[in-house]
Amino acid sequence: MLKKIVNLEPKLKTMPRKVVQGPIRDKEKTKQKLLNAVGKILKTKGYSGLMVSKIAAVAGFDKKLIYEYFGSTDKLIDEYIKSQDYWSRLDQKEMDVDFSDGGKEMSKMALINQFEGLKKNKELQKIIVWELSESRPALRKIFEKREEVGEEMFKNITDPHFGDQAEDFRAIAALLVGGIYHLNLYSAYNGTTFCGLDLKSEEGRSRIQKAITDIIDFAYQRK
Repeated sequence: MLKKIVNLEPKLKTMPRKVVQGPIRDKEKTKQKLLNAVGKILKTKGYSGLMVSKIAAVAGFDKKLIYEYFGSTDKLIDEYIKSQDYWSRLDQKEMDVDFSDGGKEMSKMALINQFEGLKKNKELQKIIVWELSESRPALRKIFEKREEVGEEMFKNITDPHFGDQAEDFRAIAALLVGGIYHLNLYSAYNGTTFCGLDLKSEEGRSRIQKAITDIIDFAYQRK
């Protein structure tokens, strides 16, 4: 009688291969988290807190990923700086404005948007302070980009309108931009009142916005 041979070896089941989700497989998300970590530290501690171990800890990753994805801490910081500057991104946004007025409404919109945008963007405030206190190639590139974007606006829109008075309007714009920077940084770091205006109140900021509008109107009326 033939005996039935039973295979006592356990049957091996073919298990589906597990897809590992993590920093290596999700490079772009990891890079963004590292960039966000730079912003969080800059906002709370300032640029003196931007150390490789601190950035990695806030992002929740090993610091070696900073070197793998960006090459160095400085390059990571530089990438973050480039992503945050207002003027570097202004040329990427469409402005629904009629330029037939020689750029008057565009100038008002750009300056008022910058005035309010800088108030809300704490990271950009830190970057501007950093820009004023340290010579850094990436910060210099921001300055050059800001000038490049501004030059395109002047050359193509306001200069043709003002003709031989074009540089006079550029001087007015320079004072307005400088004032926007100073007023926002002053209210963020030192106090709320400037020339008797409460820069943290809606009324005070509305008066500054009106002044910007009045100055631009005056510049175009005297043309």
